[in-house]
Amino acid sequence: MAERTSSTIHIAASPAEVMAVIADLADYPSWASGIRGIEVQSTDGDGRAERARLTFDGGPFSDTVGLEYTWTGDTAVTWRLVEPGAVVTGLHGSYELAASGDGADVTYQLAVDVRIPMIGMVKRKGEKRIIDSALKGLKRHVESA
Repeated sequence: MAERTSSTIHIAASPAEVMAVIADLADYPSWASGIRGIEVQSTDGDGRAERARLTFDGGPFSDTVGLEYTWTGDTAVTWRLVEPGAVVTGLHGSYELAASGDGADVTYQLAVDVRIPMIGMVKRKGEKRIIDSALKGLKRHVESA
């Protein structure tokens, strides 16, 4: 899972404001298309998720997976698969935030492996679609608040 897909978007809010939305996993279904639910199983001393179960509907397939999160203040969060689903066998992602002008540049990186054999180009296209949809949803949600 060395190859990752990434994209960046500018959001007119501080990195702390953006990270507050990212850290509120339970609210993802309201702005992240395809996310059907997230159950936080454990949190760190700051109240941010350490482990969670994510249920998503990815178009041709749906799945539930277990993820482990690592937070770096208001500048980054990474997650990795700790409980594979019926379809997803590997998953690693991150949001990295940097102050920029009147807001924050948010970079989302994602690598996903599935049980279904898939050529790299098709997998990267799927990852890109997930990333772009999530970043646009995050931007709309943060800027409308």
